Amino acid sequence: MGRMVEAFSIAYSRLASRRKSAVATGLFARVARRKSAVATVFGSKVQRYAFAMKHSHVVVLASLAVGAWALARNSRSRFSFAKKVVLISGGSRGLGLVLARQLARESARIALLARNADELARAKADLEPRGAEVLTVQCDLTDRAQIASAVETVIAHFGSIDVLINNAGVIEVGPLTHMVRADFERSIATHFWAPYELIMLVRSQMAERGGGRIVNISSIGGKVAVPHLAPYVTGKFALTGFSDSARAELAAENIRVTTVAPGMMRTGSHVNARFKGNHAAEFAWFSFSNGLPLLSMSAERAADKIIAACRRGQPSLILTFGARLAIASNAIAPNLTGSAMKLANRFLPSPATAEGDELRTGWQSRQRSANIFTRHLDQATARNNERQPPNFR
Repeated sequence: MGRMVEAFSIAYSRLASRRKSAVATGLFARVARRKSAVATVFGSKVQRYAFAMKHSHVVVLASLAVGAWALARNSRSRFSFAKKVVLISGGSRGLGLVLARQLARESARIALLARNADELARAKADLEPRGAEVLTVQCDLTDRAQIASAVETVIAHFGSIDVLINNAGVIEVGPLTHMVRADFERSIATHFWAPYELIMLVRSQMAERGGGRIVNISSIGGKVAVPHLAPYVTGKFALTGFSDSARAELAAENIRVTTVAPGMMRTGSHVNARFKGNHAAEFAWFSFSNGLPLLSMSAERAADKIIAACRRGQPSLILTFGARLAIASNAIAPNLTGSAMKLANRFLPSPATAEGDELRTGWQSRQRSANIFTRHLDQATARNNERQPPNFR
């Protein structure tokens, strides 16, 4: 009997111990869950607070960045062309002359470089009644020695060069079949080496005077390769690369470089472009595309935007919606753009006979009279000194 009582006592003790353990375990579990819930709530609040703080910091930093950009833009826009010496290559006609006219209204002192003495004389006669102080220098921009001499002449006359606009260009249109090495060398000499020489010659005196402005007029052809313009796009691609690279380095000397990539412009220069292949057909498609109202821009509007970009020291400027669309498409979908160019090439004139190897101006290649798309181009031709040269070589 005593053993049974003892066994029962032991069993009861163990049962009581288990109950106490279970109760304690449940209690501890409830406490742990409550602590976990409190920690979770507290943690989420802390996380939300931290996120809010980070978000507010981002907003503040973004606001400061936008404010700094607006302040810098505003300070750059205060740059005045009044009494500044502006050197424009290829300034006797076309876009260069339109730029000179608008700079004359801002009381800039203007130096024009061009090869043709008669064009320079007419440009000077156009600008001086507008109140501009004008110096014209006859210069073959494919000749390094003539470039150096021209810069010395401008500095000797005005004392300095504050703004350089590399505008001179030569357009050769036609199938690659008819192009030769000389065509590419001429394009590179005009579009790359001439701007290079001018920039290197004016750089040091700009830096000594506290800075300056350089504008390089490239082209959509310096961003997107276009068929039947192989020499032209080769030179313009070289200019775009050099301009963008020089911009980063010259900024340390407070020299602001702007790379301009215009699309089609109604400057009237189509008649002075040069053509190979089926001359009449090449001139027809080229002049037609330059005259399309929605895809091309007037020379005056283009000049306004270029001067505004120069004033701000804007790094890059793309003109016309069509040019922006083509450049964006080439960046996002280069294979699609390449296929589109192949398709476009099928609609361009086919190579011609040996006669197509001859280089002719637009004046010489033109066979049809002006139409609704080219009439305003002819008006720009007369307005912007794009006269037919007496002798074409």
